[in-house]
Amino acid sequence: MTAYTATVTVRLKRGVLDPEAETTQQALERLGFELEDLRSSDRFEVDLDADDAESARERATEMAERLLANPTIHDYDVDVAEA
Repeated sequence: MTAYTATVTVRLKRGVLDPEAETTQQALERLGFELEDLRSSDRFEVDLDADDAESARERATEMAERLLANPTIHDYDVDVAEA
């Protein structure tokens, strides 16, 4: 078994209201920053042991699908690196 770190980034799908991002974008624009769009996201780092990177990715993807993300309103990305 090898130690891996899986990074799962969860964000709302385009078209789903994101009040946190809207408020932050408005504040940044008041500070003089010009933005086209801003989206918020959550990032989870999971340390796990697996036989290989693909097995680690499969386990992290299952975690995302079963708990970390709601597939109705969220998109997610999974990246795996050897720890």
